[in-house]
Amino acid sequence: MVLYTTPFPNSCLSALHAVSWALIFPCYWLVDRLVASFIPTTYEKRQRADDPCCLQLFCTVLFTPVYLALFVAALPFAFLGFIFWSPLQSARRPYSYSRLEDKSPAGGAALLSEWKGTGAGKSFCFATANVCLLPDSLARLNNVFNTQERAKEIGQRIRNGAARPQIKIYIDSPTNTSISAASFSSLVSPQGSDGARAVPGSIKRTASVEYKGDGGRHPSEEAANGPASGDPADGSLEDSCIVRIGGDEGGRPPEADDPATGSQARNGAGGVPKGQTPNHNQRDGDSGSLGSPSASRESLVKARAGQDGGGSGEPGVNSKLLYKTSVVKKTAARRRRHPDEAFDHEVSAFFPANLDFLCLQEVFDKRAAAKLKEQLHGYFEYILYDVGVYGCHGCCNFKCLNSGLFFASRYPVMDVAYHCYPNGCSFDALASKGALFLKVQVGSTPQDQRIVGYIACTHLHAPPEDSAIRCEQLDLLQDWLADFRKSTSSSSTANPEELVVFDIICGDLNFDNCSSDDKLEQQHSLFTRYKDPCRLGPGEEKPWAIGTLLDTNGLYDEDVCTPDNLQKVLESEEGRREYLAFPTSKSPGAGQKGRKDLLKGNGRRIDYMLHAEEGLCPDWKAEVEEFSFITQLSGLTDHLPVAMRLMVSAGEEEA
Repeated sequence: MVLYTTPFPNSCLSALHAVSWALIFPCYWLVDRLVASFIPTTYEKRQRADDPCCLQLFCTVLFTPVYLALFVAALPFAFLGFIFWSPLQSARRPYSYSRLEDKSPAGGAALLSEWKGTGAGKSFCFATANVCLLPDSLARLNNVFNTQERAKEIGQRIRNGAARPQIKIYIDSPTNTSISAASFSSLVSPQGSDGARAVPGSIKRTASVEYKGDGGRHPSEEAANGPASGDPADGSLEDSCIVRIGGDEGGRPPEADDPATGSQARNGAGGVPKGQTPNHNQRDGDSGSLGSPSASRESLVKARAGQDGGGSGEPGVNSKLLYKTSVVKKTAARRRRHPDEAFDHEVSAFFPANLDFLCLQEVFDKRAAAKLKEQLHGYFEYILYDVGVYGCHGCCNFKCLNSGLFFASRYPVMDVAYHCYPNGCSFDALASKGALFLKVQVGSTPQDQRIVGYIACTHLHAPPEDSAIRCEQLDLLQDWLADFRKSTSSSSTANPEELVVFDIICGDLNFDNCSSDDKLEQQHSLFTRYKDPCRLGPGEEKPWAIGTLLDTNGLYDEDVCTPDNLQKVLESEEGRREYLAFPTSKSPGAGQKGRKDLLKGNGRRIDYMLHAEEGLCPDWKAEVEEFSFITQLSGLTDHLPVAMRLMVSAGEEEA
């Protein structure tokens, strides 16, 4: 399938569209600024309360007539531009595809040759987030503002979180499993680095907004400069780093489970690795040392950091292995933090290291999407953005906004399809909400069979009273996905050309599994075909699952304004009751703040990550390895991102 790199099939239509939008944009921008000036966020209200001279109010009164006058002057040009813009939408393609080719060992082409589907299983990491990148006036309805700057910051934080090296941490003490959030978000670093707080095991805490990943280098720079000297060529466990913390030998894992024991924490012996920066600015939200009494045992997660075999400690050694996907032999025993659960789970201040696929919702603003794409291309080679339709193209209602869907991948995209939900109503009908379906290639077998996976990203109808509409959309989602798989499959039962190893559905479904008003959606057949790692059954969540919708009134409170602070708050039941959104009460005048004692559960979880256990290649299985709720975008959106690491392996490896 040919992927569309431009929104229009030829340069003439593209030029005409650019001219028409240039005529419309001044009017659009002025209306957005005018409306935004009358919708203050709680952050701005607090600033005004601290402003004895009422300077901000004076500016609003002063500039409102100016905005109105300019709007009236720009209106005729906008009308002229709209006459050309509207019919052009019938020729517009439903998405734009961007690839920034990276020929380094971290590039997509190199990743395909990394796994042949034999010997070892392989883990793939998926994340989804609603980032609320609407026009500024509409974003303020969710108590967030400054869409363009937020887009840039969101991209930087995601890239920095995903580009971190992973480290594998064992706790030797069989009784003391208390470890702070630094365990998941820490980096191996030399003791005594300038400005870095020394902690046991040569680990320092790195704030989620400070870590710079690969030093801010673009993949194209590394492709041009070539791999650094000493860079390993593969991501095998022999190159992983293991850090042990305290305790006696009785609690340590067997040597058989510890690859590369001879290279433990080698970063501590040399200079700071490439892409790693000392933590000069300690935030108040940092939890301190690993032995903190307030530490959460749920904040420890397995991770790995690529090291060279020689342990030189020279800068640049880790630059490529930051991007290597974890390859774990199924025969090795895995130590889990939660013996009663089949996989690890946590509230994390970081996006997972080695993130492979990212699905975003509510990236409605085109300029914000461009800024986000620019930032994420520093880590993801393949990106689809500006997904959706405008005007009356393909839908019964006029669409002012696109679907808001955005997809980024480290692996090559083979096929793409987009469908717009035809049954939207109310304000939701103004956006072309729908579903984006993707087929990605993640490897190839020695017999030249492609190893592929399917991902569906969607955003369902928002008004809470419209359960029937959401159920219809879930029906359409399943039908479209079945059609997409059928149309893109090139395999026959007798002679398969492809091996399907995962099938993922993710996105903002706008219903939860605890509200009595959402019973219809909770019992939908989707949950019989796809498994929700956080769900026990209709209306019943697993005890550790928390809500992903934040209470917008508290977004800028000091207790939750940083990723580390928000992580701490959400690890306590009292904090969740204070800062997560819960099902609304039907009794009048019963606000969330006044009914804390009546709240049950852990908040409204409306952002989902589902995976299929059936429909995959025979003798292959996909198992959840880790699941995390992420606080790295605190203060930038009213949703918590969620991430899932999936281990795929051939069934015979379990024997």
